[in-house]
Amino acid sequence: MSARPNTAAIAVSVAESADPCCAAPLPVLGRDVTVPLVTGGEVTYAALDYAASAPALQRVWDDVAAYAPYYGSVHRGAGYLSQLSTDLFENSRVTVAEFLDCRPGDQVVFTRSTTDSLNLLARVVPADCEVFVFETEHHASLLPWQDARVTYLNAPRTPAQAVETLERALADRDPYGPALVCVTGASNVTGELWPVKELAAAAHAHGARIVLDAAQLAPHHPVSVKELDVDWVAFSGHKLYAPFGSGVLAGRSDWLQEAEPYLAGGGASRKVARRADGGVDVEWHTTAARHEAGSPNVIGVYSIASACKALTEAGFDQLVAREQHLIDTVRAGLAEVPEVKVLSLFGDDAPRVGVISFVVEGWNSSHFAAALSAEYGIGVRDGLFCAHPLVRTLLGSEAQDPGECGAPEAAPGERSLNAIRVSFGAGTPDEHVERFVGAVKELVRDGAQWKYRTEDGRCVPDRG
Repeated sequence: MSARPNTAAIAVSVAESADPCCAAPLPVLGRDVTVPLVTGGEVTYAALDYAASAPALQRVWDDVAAYAPYYGSVHRGAGYLSQLSTDLFENSRVTVAEFLDCRPGDQVVFTRSTTDSLNLLARVVPADCEVFVFETEHHASLLPWQDARVTYLNAPRTPAQAVETLERALADRDPYGPALVCVTGASNVTGELWPVKELAAAAHAHGARIVLDAAQLAPHHPVSVKELDVDWVAFSGHKLYAPFGSGVLAGRSDWLQEAEPYLAGGGASRKVARRADGGVDVEWHTTAARHEAGSPNVIGVYSIASACKALTEAGFDQLVAREQHLIDTVRAGLAEVPEVKVLSLFGDDAPRVGVISFVVEGWNSSHFAAALSAEYGIGVRDGLFCAHPLVRTLLGSEAQDPGECGAPEAAPGERSLNAIRVSFGAGTPDEHVERFVGAVKELVRDGAQWKYRTEDGRCVPDRG
């Protein structure tokens, strides 16, 4: 059933390269797609919005296509295809646990996304739990804790300050009640790596637990639950080169087992019986199934497992080294443009993944991003990146020039505060980042070749 591309050859092609900058990117879907330019002609699309959704690896797509004819119900059927699909689903759980280097006894729960994973965890924390979260978090990490006692921590300006800020906050809490710290591994705005291991040590020293939002970290760096000593980790398949809308929450089982199911329904229940008084008694599963009610997204789960295998076989050392070459190329190019300001919490020397946000003097970011797309075939992101407090902190009080289009998030009469984000990873060719750097320089020097207007909240070429 598993007719796969030669993943061993892929791994060798990366590992044998003496110079990481010359290593080939991993094959991804869409690498040969061409898009029209508003100025005429077509160009190969440069997908530089990996932080939102990374393109699917070709390996993942081929694995899913090989499985598709064998698709069947999971945990429900006696037939061969059902049994095969169940084995594939549960083996995927094992693969993800190995990818994350989980501890014995940890549970891997499949969800829809990082957002879904963190909302699940928010539902199972003890009723008197106090949650600590930095204002720099993505909304998926910032917002799910509304039913808990939440302490929001100010944006730190160094990794050491992040640890000190957390330690001070934890020292002031009730030492006898449960507590949880939620922190990102890599910022979806600046790409900067956070001191997760040190934050975990601080949390545990004060009797708190910690959950790692690895949505932006797992696609770029190895994540070891054991080494980082985090209690849970959450990530999304669509950022890990796996399509179909699945996610993962992995970690300690006790809070998960003690809480009511995230969703009530088939699959979560072990036994259901009517009572004499007309009600219903339910015995819930104590395994991961407790929080996986309903028919699971088997293809989405399998695609995550396939991506985990592909990244592991390619070798993170080489992937990280090659990505650093791309980061250096972009940062060096942007540094040559005085009008460009790169956003950063921890400074230029901070280690980071392939996520860089910036603003351009004299341009509204929406206008600039639209011109990159329409005139150069380059896809980036503009806005506040679902991390509004962080971006507003980084941008300060400086309003951007209005340009020909306003920011999608800005209501009429409000200041326009938005930025441009370029992001890339294992599937990005050198040509894409080189074209991006050249386009930034050309737009700043010569301006846009086309006129733009705001339509349905977006900046688009004016074709009228």
